[in-house]
Amino acid sequence: MRNAMIINEKDNVIVAIEPISAGSEAAYMLHGEYHSIPVREDIPMYHKLARVTMAEGSQVIKYGEYIGEAGCEILEGSHVHTHNVLSVRERVTD
Repeated sequence: MRNAMIINEKDNVIVAIEPISAGSEAAYMLHGEYHSIPVREDIPMYHKLARVTMAEGSQVIKYGEYIGEAGCEILEGSHVHTHNVLSVRERVTD
């Protein structure tokens, strides 16, 4: 049963559409195919979890867009939120 969703195929996070307990699976659909990953910690509804392991400093992608940087290594299936994502202003040139 699906309990998470991916917004854009480029995303390295998925979103819980119901609370997901540690030790269970986060299940989502991408291009009509079912995917699942093991969940490492409790994920509140509408919060993000890592679709893949992200190295410290790597981009966090949601909506197909850069939304911040991993403040530490974030393992697949871990909660992705303000405790491990840095908000970084993009460098905009004129």
